[in-house]
Amino acid sequence: MTCAQAVGYAHSWADSWNRRDLEEIVSHFAEDIVFTSPKALQLVGAPTVRGKAALRAYWELALGRIGSVRFNVVRVLWDAGTNELAIVYDRVGDGQQDRVAEVLQFGDGGRVERGEVWHGVIQR
Repeated sequence: MTCAQAVGYAHSWADSWNRRDLEEIVSHFAEDIVFTSPKALQLVGAPTVRGKAALRAYWELALGRIGSVRFNVVRVLWDAGTNELAIVYDRVGDGQQDRVAEVLQFGDGGRVERGEVWHGVIQR
C-alpha cells in the first residue's frame, strides 16, 4: 500500500462507518483478526476480540446501542515497513464526541490481522 492508498483507505473506511455498512467494514479483516479496544471491554467484558465472527458481533452490539455515528478523519499515518495504518479521527455518537486513534496491521493477504484502538478527548 502506498501512502496515498492508505489515505484513501482511511476515508473509505470512515465513510463505511458513517453509512453503518458493517459488512463492508468487516470485509477488510482476516478470519483470525485480533482486535483490542476499551469499548470491547465495556460491551463484551473482554478488551480483546478474537476472530471475524466475534468482531462482527461486537460491532453489531455497539452500533445497536447508538442512534447516530459520524467519523471524521483527522490524520492518517502509514508505515510500509510494518504494514501498519493509524487512523486518527473524531467520533461523534449520539451527541458525544471523542478523538480516537485506530491502528490496523495488514497481513500479506491485504487483510487486517491486528487492530488496537485508543479513545481520548477532543481539544477545543
